[in-house]
Amino acid sequence: MNLIIGPYTLTSIETGTFALDGGAMFGVVPKNLWSKTNEPDEMNRIPMALRALLVQGNGKNILIDSGMGEKYDEKTKKIYKLDNSKFTLLASLREAGLKPEDITDVIQTHLHFDHCGGSVSLTDDGKLYPTFPNAKHYVQKENLVWARKPTDKDRASYLKNDWEPLVAEGMLEEIDGPGEIFPGIHLHIFNGHTRAQQLPQITDGTKSLFYCADLVPTKAHINFPYIMGYDNYPLTTLEEKKKYVPKFYEENWQLFLEHDPFDAVVKLEQTERGFKAIPV
Repeated sequence: MNLIIGPYTLTSIETGTFALDGGAMFGVVPKNLWSKTNEPDEMNRIPMALRALLVQGNGKNILIDSGMGEKYDEKTKKIYKLDNSKFTLLASLREAGLKPEDITDVIQTHLHFDHCGGSVSLTDDGKLYPTFPNAKHYVQKENLVWARKPTDKDRASYLKNDWEPLVAEGMLEEIDGPGEIFPGIHLHIFNGHTRAQQLPQITDGTKSLFYCADLVPTKAHINFPYIMGYDNYPLTTLEEKKKYVPKFYEENWQLFLEHDPFDAVVKLEQTERGFKAIPV
């Protein structure tokens, strides 16, 4: 996928695939409904992408999220069905003509392991180091506070080795609230999935692409009731979706899906049953 919006060229960066429990991914929605479009494996896990977005322009190479990375033991890889046989973060960046040193900025939507794990790597002798040595990394201040003191419900999703090495090197910059982080790149704040998830909108004033992260992880999650069991505040997620999904449709925004196993970018059409995601 390559799109041009204003001064920016946008490229989908595939970093690998993984799988999560289908019931957890769809909350109160029964399996006989979600399994029609998201076929589970023998362990009830559904396939999911680990997709980042490269934004190039104005002298910058900006990465939005960084996937899980590759610093996991075999037990963890098996639990999450992590597969890097076809895609890795660095291989996909090489295909785009970039080395790790070329990345200037990393916008972390939030600090869950499947969104920021690739920002810190592991040497062969077990030492952690920043994957992108010249990049500033950006996260919401409130999300960092939450990540350091998570609830029992989401403790397993926040792994300090994914961000504390960046803090130690002075490479993690805290942002406080929504706004324009770079010209034409606006951050919107969402609190349903976790506190202070920051989702970027890239726009030239007439055309927009919105990075959905875990507000709308797959096409199926466009439907209002399709809310993850992982969300800390599902009713807040519902309010956020009811506010934003009609806006996506009315203003014809394109949506970048981080976890959909098939489609990176979709747009919406309205049907008798609500909104439906159509691949771009």
